Amino acid sequence: MPERDTNGTSGTAAASRLPVPPARRNLAAATSGHALEWYDWNVYAMMAPFFSTAFFVAGDGTSALLSSLAVFAVGFVARPVGGLVFGVLSDRLGRRTAMLWSVALMAGGSLLIAVTPAYGTIGVLAPVLLVLARLAQGLSAGGEFAASAAYLVEAAPPRRKGFYSSFLYTGNAVGTLIAAAVGALLAFTLGPGLMASWGWRVPFLIGGVAAVSVGFLRRGMDETLHRPDAGTGPASTAAAPGIRHLAPLKQHRGAVFTLCGLTAGATVVYYTWVVALPAQAIQSGRLGPAQTLLAAAVAQVVLLLALPFVGMLADRVGTRPLLLVFTAGFTVLGVPLYALAQTSLTGLFVSEAVGLILFSGYGATAAAVMAGLFPAGARGTGIGLPYAATVAAFGGTAPYAGVWLADSGLDNAFAGYVSVLCAVAFVITFFRIGRPSSPAPAAQRIDAL
Repeated sequence: MPERDTNGTSGTAAASRLPVPPARRNLAAATSGHALEWYDWNVYAMMAPFFSTAFFVAGDGTSALLSSLAVFAVGFVARPVGGLVFGVLSDRLGRRTAMLWSVALMAGGSLLIAVTPAYGTIGVLAPVLLVLARLAQGLSAGGEFAASAAYLVEAAPPRRKGFYSSFLYTGNAVGTLIAAAVGALLAFTLGPGLMASWGWRVPFLIGGVAAVSVGFLRRGMDETLHRPDAGTGPASTAAAPGIRHLAPLKQHRGAVFTLCGLTAGATVVYYTWVVALPAQAIQSGRLGPAQTLLAAAVAQVVLLLALPFVGMLADRVGTRPLLLVFTAGFTVLGVPLYALAQTSLTGLFVSEAVGLILFSGYGATAAAVMAGLFPAGARGTGIGLPYAATVAAFGGTAPYAGVWLADSGLDNAFAGYVSVLCAVAFVITFFRIGRPSSPAPAAQRIDAL
């Protein structure tokens, strides 16, 4: 019998059996669930050009697409309700519980869309079920963002808040990338006819089934809300143990104003560059659907690569400079980038790539900034309802407005609208984020969270 090693000479073998560090395990579980959420959420808009005529009365292609995008906007109506419900759930029962329920609800909506028969089979019940499915996904998305933002920042090791914060939109980018990649693969393989017949159902089915494995991952996450230090730090001294319902919003009006002002410009940029521009290119007939979805997928890879590096940069320089670059960049370049996307496949890709690199200044820092605006016990509600309401009002209408104005020959009007919102966000960032007199200095010194 070999002697037992008591001197640590078997350390290499033992190290290979060590469990994954909790911080990394939590990061992986949170990010994978967030990716699935946004895969399910965004695959709807990406598949809308294919399934639009299946759920609505036969007519011209533009009318059917506009109807489908109107349902896309309906999902945003439910997001403020989800932001409030899941925000309260997150603040009372914990981030993990809220994140488990949100991914289950999103998957249920995706499966319902996948199996709903076409209008020609069940008549008006088809669009009714589509609306119900999208409302369920809206409730889920409204709560997922706030719980994930709070969780990522609370679970991060010291001096890694920016890096962990970047994984909020990394999950978003991964989910959207997978949605675009699946759509492009199906479009290349099946062609327009089969895609319109049944191929569009496959991405929704994939999302619903994948939720099972993600649910198991999230069940193993550590809870962060009730840690001994969860209520400490500069941003959490005002926390009250009995916060209920809308109280955090009344107690932190300035933080709500800041969050909404930043979110309005960022959400319109995101949904325009990720959703509206590809949809316009397909609907107008300028570009084929397969090539367009492939360009969108590659642009998402660019964003995905940029986010962690920008997050690490935020740990060094703070969030304020990165937000200023994002908002100033789109204030100046919003109109020319939008025009460039209308020229060719190369122009679309360059516009999306440059736009999403600029957007990473917001995407990598959003969780840290928002978490720094509210005390730990109020972050779920404080982020959830204001963020979801702003996204519903601005992001939810962006794809519809973009397609409608493009079809009316008013492309420049929408591009100007994007630039104006980003100019407002620049002013808010300049005066409200990271200045010595700022009511939320932790939004700049993210290591203090």
